[in-house]
Amino acid sequence: MKNKDITLLRVTHLQGPNVWTYRPVIEAWLDIGAFEQAPSNQLPGFTERLLAWLPGLRDHRCGVGHAGGFMERLYGGTWIGHVLEHVVLELQSRAGMRTGFGKTRQTAEGSGIYKMAFRTRNEAVGRAALDGGRLLVLAAVADQPFDVPALIEILTDMVDSLCLGPSTSAITDAAGTRRIPFIRLTDGNLVQLGHGVRQRRIWTAETDRTSAIAEYISSDKDLTKRLLASCGVPIPEGQVVASPEEAWEAAQEIGLPVVVKPVDGNHGRGVSLDLREQAHIEAAYVVAERHGSEVLVERFIPGNEHRLLVVGGAVVAAARGETAAIVGDGSATILQLVEDQLNQDPRRGHGDDFPLNKIHVDLDSAVRLELSRQGFEPTSVPPAGKQVLIQRNGNVSIDCTDDIHPEVVQRAVLATRVVGLDIAGVDLVVEDIGQPLESQGGAIVEINAGPGLLSHIKPGIGQPRPVGEAIVAHLFPEGDHARIPVVGVIGRHGTTEVARLVAWLLRLAGQQVGLACADGLFLGRRKVGLRSAVNFEDGQRVLMNRTVSAAVIESSARAILTEGLPYDRCAVAVITDVTGGDQLGEFFIHDDAALFDVLRTPVDVVLPDGVAVLNGADPHAVEMAALCDGDVILFAVEETQPALQAHRAAGHRAVFARDGRLYLATGAQEALLEELGELTPGGVGALDNQTVLAAAAAGWALDLDPELIAAGIETFEAEHTTAAHGAPALRQHKS
Repeated sequence: MKNKDITLLRVTHLQGPNVWTYRPVIEAWLDIGAFEQAPSNQLPGFTERLLAWLPGLRDHRCGVGHAGGFMERLYGGTWIGHVLEHVVLELQSRAGMRTGFGKTRQTAEGSGIYKMAFRTRNEAVGRAALDGGRLLVLAAVADQPFDVPALIEILTDMVDSLCLGPSTSAITDAAGTRRIPFIRLTDGNLVQLGHGVRQRRIWTAETDRTSAIAEYISSDKDLTKRLLASCGVPIPEGQVVASPEEAWEAAQEIGLPVVVKPVDGNHGRGVSLDLREQAHIEAAYVVAERHGSEVLVERFIPGNEHRLLVVGGAVVAAARGETAAIVGDGSATILQLVEDQLNQDPRRGHGDDFPLNKIHVDLDSAVRLELSRQGFEPTSVPPAGKQVLIQRNGNVSIDCTDDIHPEVVQRAVLATRVVGLDIAGVDLVVEDIGQPLESQGGAIVEINAGPGLLSHIKPGIGQPRPVGEAIVAHLFPEGDHARIPVVGVIGRHGTTEVARLVAWLLRLAGQQVGLACADGLFLGRRKVGLRSAVNFEDGQRVLMNRTVSAAVIESSARAILTEGLPYDRCAVAVITDVTGGDQLGEFFIHDDAALFDVLRTPVDVVLPDGVAVLNGADPHAVEMAALCDGDVILFAVEETQPALQAHRAAGHRAVFARDGRLYLATGAQEALLEELGELTPGGVGALDNQTVLAAAAAGWALDLDPELIAAGIETFEAEHTTAAHGAPALRQHKS
């Protein structure tokens, strides 16, 4: 249809809690033009084409509240921006990225302009889904062809390369369940769990408790075996060899059959099993040499390959491997049979999301060697009914956690302790995992640092195991949420002074404080950033610092609208005032009532045991009290403020001034800050009275001693005028 388009006016990645939700989203401003007069039920064939391309849309709930709700909206008539929102979410889901949240709202700027927000776990993927989704929707409107599988393939490749892998995601998801925050430190899988001094770091299934020495030992299979043997752990005897001829000599000494594998290989690459002939052993040496620095020949242990996951001295999961074989039909080649009988298994694929790898006969030298031992080539045509072994050491993908014998558990834990790893994949070969190793000639063959978790998270057969939860519990005992006190300060007047005064109070209390405010970035008394630190990046820098035990982070309405908050939750949120809404017209905000929805964000993320500190003289700030999951303290220079009096009458806490003195009150009970001198009409030094009251309330919310609060207020100006970091003297702000 002519003159129908969707124009993207602005696309913003909101990385932290925002006006839409607590989680990162992409916000897109849309001009839907002529579509404003043409909802979905007035576009002939549009809904049918869209559902044919993306059948998963049929299950979207939308605001109706049940599966199929969005489809009802499509047939009943909904606007094209709302349709695009759901298409983008579905595209991300089809690409393997969990999303869920989406919302589209018309602005007050006139017909056809909408704000749309949708959840994304990666900005690049979200933007690509938005761009591709727009083209898809327009193609469905115009009844033009569109290659949906190609778009999904592009997005899937982006998810695989840009997003956290399944092992890391299992850990971060488990942390999220425990309300432990995480920060991705690189484009890879290096992740920080927790904040400041309470943080821990993971890299897939390695942690900052994983010893570099232990990791080195585990990568040297021969050294690992010698250490295990010294502690009585059953292992297959073996020798490191330097040539095919030495491999054959070692095999004869050890006794046939043998295994030939790289000393420092991984994922089963270059491993050849059950070798009995000189030609096969020498050929296997060549294969192993390509995958490691040295080659190991060891006794072959009959049985099935198993992987036990040990976390913090406990076996938390186990999986068994399965061999891969095909059966000839008398007409198809081995290459064809592998594709038809093995690679079509939905468990097989490329990337970390598949428990089994696809088999490439023509590329895998170990597979070709296995075939040659049976007298076949990849292009051979096996007789009908003939079984041909393709892989002896296939992926471990069959869960057997409940079958492990207690003595096998003990041996695996001992082996991990001997190597020194906190998390390890223990590979063993045994006929029956339900019996002790020694009684059946089983043995531990490898200890692996940074083991993959997919076979336990998503086994090919059997029950998934909560291994991410086990790793999080190992790093953070129950009750430890890895959080430091975070104080968020926002408003228009005096926020920088409040932030700096609160940081000073925390320092007096013995905390190593990170402060991000308009005056710069501070770590303790040291100023490490000269520019304004009211932004997402600097707020995150504070939370990433391993020396910081408390954080004070100033924010602003503009920062929330363009980036989101740099923290996921806070212990204390201070709202100095809700004014200046008429200064944000570029965001379609024109008054303080609209500004309320922006500045409420820090209050929305106050922890259940936290506190919102609100200006009792500001009606919009007082209104936020109902939004707080924790406690509320109101402050006001005038104790006669009706909101303050009502708050006290209900038994809640308040901070106010009377006769030039500062009081902390809980209901009818009052406590005078004895050590603090009188408040003059202009405040205390360069601090106005509202700043003093807000900071005192924040200190009280942090359970600081009242005498410390009073002393801190008295000493603050001199400290920050003469401090070594060279910060400028504080300015006086009046509201």
